[in-house]
Amino acid sequence: MPRIGPGRPRVRPAHVLGDKGYSSKAIRTWLRRRGIGHTIPERADQVRNRARRGRQGGRPPRFDKRLYTQRNIVERCFNRLKQWRGIATRYDKTAESYQAAVTLASLLMWA
Repeated sequence: MPRIGPGRPRVRPAHVLGDKGYSSKAIRTWLRRRGIGHTIPERADQVRNRARRGRQGGRPPRFDKRLYTQRNIVERCFNRLKQWRGIATRYDKTAESYQAAVTLASLLMWA
């Protein structure tokens, strides 16, 4: 990620949007320890277990629905890119030609 001004480029994102597959205590703790904000919905079994434990279950993790809707835009973009057979199966031998194919498909989708 490019840095504005002098210094090393950033290597950590400021915020992560994930689906329910990434909803675990270990992942949330790992992100929190590194100062990375996260918006990950809880799985139904985690909600039930927390409710079953009562006060010992703790507070539900914070979840911003408005921010989470932006994840859908990225998922739809990946879905449309995967409809290109060459990109989905990665026929290209070099990283440069694969990147060129993704760029070309993105430009054609955008236009």
